[in-house]
Amino acid sequence: MTALRSTLSAAVLCLGAWATVPAWAQTAPATPPDYVPKEGQAGKDVIWLPTAQSLVDRMLEMAKLTPRDHLIDLGSGDGRLVITAAKRGATAHGIEYNPDLVALSQRAARAEGVATRATFEKADIFESDFSKATVITMFLLPDLNLQLRPTLLAMKPGTRIVSNSFDLGDWQPDQTQQVTENCRTYCEAYQWTVPAKVEGTWRLADGRELVLKQTFQMLEGTLRRGSEIVAVSDARMDGTRIRFIVGADRYVGEVTRGRMHGSVNDGASAWRAVNPG
Repeated sequence: MTALRSTLSAAVLCLGAWATVPAWAQTAPATPPDYVPKEGQAGKDVIWLPTAQSLVDRMLEMAKLTPRDHLIDLGSGDGRLVITAAKRGATAHGIEYNPDLVALSQRAARAEGVATRATFEKADIFESDFSKATVITMFLLPDLNLQLRPTLLAMKPGTRIVSNSFDLGDWQPDQTQQVTENCRTYCEAYQWTVPAKVEGTWRLADGRELVLKQTFQMLEGTLRRGSEIVAVSDARMDGTRIRFIVGADRYVGEVTRGRMHGSVNDGASAWRAVNPG
């Protein structure tokens, strides 16, 4: 990693997934039709390297992509991730700073017959609004990931994020997978789900109080009634889904607009809570 950082200090990895642009931006820049990107070519923040198709497929599987999803690829390179997502029925949009790569991606989307679902935009990811995405993909170096992290955490709970090869610092991934076939370099992917924010005090219907402290998707806290305080364990968020254990009881539930509701011990009883704040 030290060697990688020294080599790429000026041009950070804009590693090639694919990007999408709205319908109004479908006109390709004036780029030679025989343009072929070169591995390692410099970009605004990163150099360009292609993502192996086998890893593209794995990343979309990790995101559990469906035709109902809207995927945005940050630094879409040659467009293959966006186009692959579109071929799976999703709408997909790529944000790429290099106009030649945008034009290349647009031509590829037309050739694959998915140009209405796979769009590409020449833009800066740090100046773009991608808040409507349900899936975010990226192939960027760790320092860029960390710059993006506050924006990603502010996205709608349940949004899935998948990164090629580089993590999000101390925000631990929900899953990590590695491709061993048909992938030469950068063959690992990390996936996160944006958690709902639940830190604070929640009042249960039976009068008890659930007090939670949150670090990304991980939770710790107590369930208390008067002087009786019991620690919760195995507590975490999965998007808007919450789970925790109190003593021998296992709670699962859903968080929506300052309210929680769910079941205890696989439906043996129900519970609900509100956040008075």
